[in-house]
Amino acid sequence: MNLTTYLRAGYPGLVVISSEEARAEAEIAHACTSTKRKLHAWSSTEGLVDTGEGRVTPCSDPLEALQQLDGLFAAENPQHVVLLRDLQLHLDQSDPMLVRRIKDTLRMAKTNGHALILLGCRLKLPAELEHEFTDVDFDLPDTTQLGTVLDGILKSAKLKKVDEVTRESVLQSALGLTTTEAENAFALSVVETKAIDPKVIAREKARTLKRNGLVEVVEATTGLSDIGGLNHLKEWLTGRAGAFSDSAKTYGLPAPKGLLIVGIPGTGKSLTAKATAGAFELPLLRLDMGRVFGGIVGQSEANLRSVIQTAEAIAPCVLWIDEIEKGFSGSKSSGSTDGGTSSRVFGSFLSWMQEKQKPVFVVATANDVSQLPPEFLRKGRFDEMFFVDLPDALERAAIWDIVIARHGRKPTDFDTVVLARACEQFTGAEIEAVFIDAMHEAYFEGKEPGPREILEAITRTVPLAQLMDGKIAALRHWAKGRAREAASHPTAAKPTRGRRVQSMN
Repeated sequence: MNLTTYLRAGYPGLVVISSEEARAEAEIAHACTSTKRKLHAWSSTEGLVDTGEGRVTPCSDPLEALQQLDGLFAAENPQHVVLLRDLQLHLDQSDPMLVRRIKDTLRMAKTNGHALILLGCRLKLPAELEHEFTDVDFDLPDTTQLGTVLDGILKSAKLKKVDEVTRESVLQSALGLTTTEAENAFALSVVETKAIDPKVIAREKARTLKRNGLVEVVEATTGLSDIGGLNHLKEWLTGRAGAFSDSAKTYGLPAPKGLLIVGIPGTGKSLTAKATAGAFELPLLRLDMGRVFGGIVGQSEANLRSVIQTAEAIAPCVLWIDEIEKGFSGSKSSGSTDGGTSSRVFGSFLSWMQEKQKPVFVVATANDVSQLPPEFLRKGRFDEMFFVDLPDALERAAIWDIVIARHGRKPTDFDTVVLARACEQFTGAEIEAVFIDAMHEAYFEGKEPGPREILEAITRTVPLAQLMDGKIAALRHWAKGRAREAASHPTAAKPTRGRRVQSMN
């Protein structure tokens, strides 16, 4: 946090947004000490406190607290910093007297070299104050800060220091957590295993992020070898798998920004996102963009900031955004539908994609690319855009092999070439649904699924390609010349066994 620089530059109004109040206050206190400023802190429960002398001035109302600063901010006094906790709760009430008083106090602070610092989990300033305060980045703890927490837990539990390899693994597993969350995870690991176990830390991080509701850690159990077909896409990813290494950084190679995969539902887009993390050997975070948008003023912007902060703290990592068009489709009409919230969030996300410095590889998938704003698709946001079409006969035959084997049967007991011809235009997800349907029928009759049950299930199924033939044709037309083909589909090829193709989306 570059708070010290801002204080030395004479900024009168600063904002620190963080849920780690104790750590943020410690950083603020350190900045005041290094700049030789006296620190005062206000909250509605404690009043105005001189942190150096411990003197308390009771005042639960922020307007009353600001009035107390008239004497404190006099020109003849030493430079002071006043920390205001949770002021957002009072600003939400749209009190014109409070807004006016803040502006007057900031003017006095600027003249005499003092500063106000607002601290809270969120902050949406009224228009009158938007240009009066400057946001100060407060990142999640890095491995050095988490290491201090780890040492404290080891000392309190009277455990020996872990070896360097284990320590590095533990700290990497804890990246993305606050100091409090990391401390809890370390303590839980000690209780469960009598040691610090990286697997326990990673498990608790996954639970914590999922509970927060914005991003979740997904275990990447697949790699590019688990995907058949999509050979062009796999070659592109293989060529960038080493771009996050130290040698690539020394070479001067910038980290890849991301990948946009568009195509027909059920054709393997989401699986590719998971396989990317496995191929790059990086953690995988899944973001539900719909959850970013909140009903409280300023919440959506704060949620996006939290997502970016978490991803950059865990970096290098893969950030997977599924069906991204659902999150940004309303940004064009945002001004008349939600007061411009969607447009602001969309703009912030685009700016981050364009300018991000941390190695966060974004994999976004979309079914209906027509809903995405044009500026989202231009070069510079993503490194490449691929189009995934329906599987051809070769891929469908191999999909049958995988589906049958996955459900505990032998593919050699079925003629998957015939089955592939019978389910033309089916996606991999639809093929699996057909086999499960056939299994239900066979189970009811007390036998194993056979060709009759499978062919009957195929007959009962209307594939998406028929239900949405017009939209699929339009998508193919749009993709031609705009997106790279994810796979090469030779028209004259005949299906053969042995080619491994994943079936699920």
